[in-house]
Amino acid sequence: MINVSNLSLRYGKRVLFEDVNLKFTQGNCYGVIGANGAGKSTFLKIISGDVDQTTGSVSFTPGERMAVLKQDHYAFDEYSVIETVMMGHKELYDIMKEKDAIYAKEDFTDADGERAGELESRFAEMDGWNAESGAATLLSNLGIDESVHYKLLKELDGNQKVRVLLAQALFGNPDILLLDEPTNDLDINTIAWLEDFLAGYEAIVLVVSHDRHFLDSVCTHVVDIDFGKMNIYTGNYTFWYESSQLALKQRTDQNKKMEDKVKELQEFIRRFSANASKSKQATSRKKALEKINFEEIKPSNRKYPAIMFNTMAREAGDQILQVEKLGKSLNGETLFKDVTFMVNKGDKIAVLSQNSLATTAFYDVLTGRDQDHTGNFKWGITISIADIPMDNSPYFEGKNENLIDWLREYSATDKDEQFIRGFLGKMLFSGEEVLKKCSVLSGGEKMRCMFSRMMLQQANMLLFDEPTNHLDLESITALNNGMVDFRGSILFTSRDHELTQTVANRIIELTPSGIIDKLMSYDEYINSDAVKEQREAMYA
Repeated sequence: MINVSNLSLRYGKRVLFEDVNLKFTQGNCYGVIGANGAGKSTFLKIISGDVDQTTGSVSFTPGERMAVLKQDHYAFDEYSVIETVMMGHKELYDIMKEKDAIYAKEDFTDADGERAGELESRFAEMDGWNAESGAATLLSNLGIDESVHYKLLKELDGNQKVRVLLAQALFGNPDILLLDEPTNDLDINTIAWLEDFLAGYEAIVLVVSHDRHFLDSVCTHVVDIDFGKMNIYTGNYTFWYESSQLALKQRTDQNKKMEDKVKELQEFIRRFSANASKSKQATSRKKALEKINFEEIKPSNRKYPAIMFNTMAREAGDQILQVEKLGKSLNGETLFKDVTFMVNKGDKIAVLSQNSLATTAFYDVLTGRDQDHTGNFKWGITISIADIPMDNSPYFEGKNENLIDWLREYSATDKDEQFIRGFLGKMLFSGEEVLKKCSVLSGGEKMRCMFSRMMLQQANMLLFDEPTNHLDLESITALNNGMVDFRGSILFTSRDHELTQTVANRIIELTPSGIIDKLMSYDEYINSDAVKEQREAMYA
């Protein structure tokens, strides 16, 4: 158990959180959510002891072992991959090193023998003889091939290092597990394995993630950091989000009778309890939801940007986009070739590839930024395009104007300052923030500016290349809703599972030998045996 008492953290006059009293219990996974800068990662660092709180205390059940997903990708460069993983269980690793040191001594004494015996006994109790094979199994499950298990960590690329450090955190089944953005740089299959692992894990897990599908799959509870306070709510992220929205709607509905509100809440909880079967933790979560006190469901103070694309300058005709034998190579490597398809009216197509360079190159070709390609494509005469590229730096580098002047350039209809201010206000830039210089914007602020630009373009065809990068959960949710509601056509690439599943009605995967084109949802696509066989053949 973790007990947090009267915890607060202040940096000068700035208060991250104050008077926090929480209890985390065995067998539960807690998703820590909050706006960017709310203190999610800092809270995990306080729990782990890497950051000191201003006041209060954090206590643990004696004897429980904690593991943390390390963020320093260079700290273990001089160790082998397999050794790095085993270092995740510090006591076991220290015993191994001490044993090895004793057995390596030339002048082995009786005292050394007694100490070695003690160590061997503790080593056996901790199942040390299976440690190396257990570490190897973890690595293989996380997509690290056996051929690199005994290489130095510095010989691996960044994506592989992330997986090794994740294996290190999971090694030896710790009693408390702290994970900060564990799905970063993981592929679909590895994320699915991690979801299954955590869903059946009987320890205490605290996880920070912007991946809503992941949070929904693994979390039994949500820890919401909002306005300097922290509260624990039963249920996964979607339950928290929808219940808070329902509570907000009820609070604003002054004319609704209390018994009607209670019935609405009862029906909401009943529906979510029935749907809890999607998770490995279904039984415990279903029971927990059924025991919820209606007073626990509170409206969130969180603000969501108004990302809405349905103001189009004109409706699209029947001819959207025709692509014929499109191909692109980079430095002698074929990114994609023989790409032939037609976009139909209302299509929302998720564009996939095992190589992110391929999808980015694909959008660069379609937008005209890259004209070095084979094949051809043709947009319909009624089609107007707006896009969000993965790299938006060209829109901000060297720009010294404030947000009002920056956004005014992209407004085709109304350039009045009050209109621009109002538009920026909807995107959560309020008061003096609209006078910020473009050069000092954060990654998330730049993305909100790019969405503002896209909305003002009033296009009927939208292109998105990893649009959730740098976004908090609130902005991701608002973008997701805006894409679902959009009446035009969309081509998009995103690692956000929930967004791809809820937006796409069609999947196109780019490969070096052609495309896979399926009229189905994302979940259907990744779970289809026929698609898996086709993919294996295409990448062979």
